[in-house]
Amino acid sequence: MSTNKRPLICLLAAAESSPAVLYGLYDILSSVGVAYPDMTTGVHGDELLEVRIVADTKVPFRCMGNVLIEPHAGIDDIGKTDVIIVSDLYTPIDTSPRGLYPREVEWMKKMYADNALLTSVCVGSAVLAETGLLDGLEAAGHWAYRHMFKKYYPQIKWREDSILNLTAKGERIITTGGASSWQDLALYLIARLCGVEHAIYTAKIFLLSCHSDGQLPFAAMTQYHRHDDAVISRCQTWIAENYACANPVASMADRSGLQARTFARRFRAATGYQPINYVQDLRIEAAKNMLETGSTAVDDVSAVVGYEDPSSFRRLFKRKAGLTPAIYRKKFAFIAQRLTH
Repeated sequence: MSTNKRPLICLLAAAESSPAVLYGLYDILSSVGVAYPDMTTGVHGDELLEVRIVADTKVPFRCMGNVLIEPHAGIDDIGKTDVIIVSDLYTPIDTSPRGLYPREVEWMKKMYADNALLTSVCVGSAVLAETGLLDGLEAAGHWAYRHMFKKYYPQIKWREDSILNLTAKGERIITTGGASSWQDLALYLIARLCGVEHAIYTAKIFLLSCHSDGQLPFAAMTQYHRHDDAVISRCQTWIAENYACANPVASMADRSGLQARTFARRFRAATGYQPINYVQDLRIEAAKNMLETGSTAVDDVSAVVGYEDPSSFRRLFKRKAGLTPAIYRKKFAFIAQRLTH
């Protein structure tokens, strides 16, 4: 632990930072011990956490959205800390993350060796992966980066369904899912460093709640078309309009003019998917859209997207989306109704 009286949390920032995540974390973590007594008794309490925004250097810079960041310190100014949060550093889903942020990575490894807890939000888990400390462990990150992680970090066990992944907390590493999962991380850290009661107080003040359904209900299919295999690209274009047909994988293979095994190998190399999984995801995405915005019965949705057996469709849907079709409809139809009435 640090020699500071209060636990020190460093929010690692860069030009690719999401200001919503960075400043959301800063605002909420800085409020612990202060906001709840002020809002309930009118007495201003004492800050229980020391929170600093840290970057490569202390020089101010602009992040995503042209939002100004004025770091409290550069990484060379921090010799010891209790917690580091890599607060969502955007990387395109089809771009290699290898070799990014070398100075920050070395600093994190040094802090970790001195007993710091390393955490990440969203794509920040790719920066943690660069340290090598996640090798052989489970990790969460934004669902859109599933293929990138599997390609560049095959030694890490990717958990697409996870919001707050605590499986490696014994190794002093915690990763989280998509961008708003920073709220789950903030509440966890408050409970860990200040006590559960302060986490509850913070949740009450800021109206925070955990993502109890996990990340899968929010995940969508990622489709790579920017590759050099023209044959597979044509098959992708065709199946996008014909996913409900009978024997879709065989039909794609026939259209490609390739042997079935050759087609499957090239399809996976180009898209990151096995052909059958690609078709399943297309069908489930279509079903999601129907459930979110319409009132078509679940059995009819099943038939429209290509499944004659509704029970098989329900099982596949729950495996892919984390919820049954009926519960999924209720979750997202409620949002749509609230926003349009």
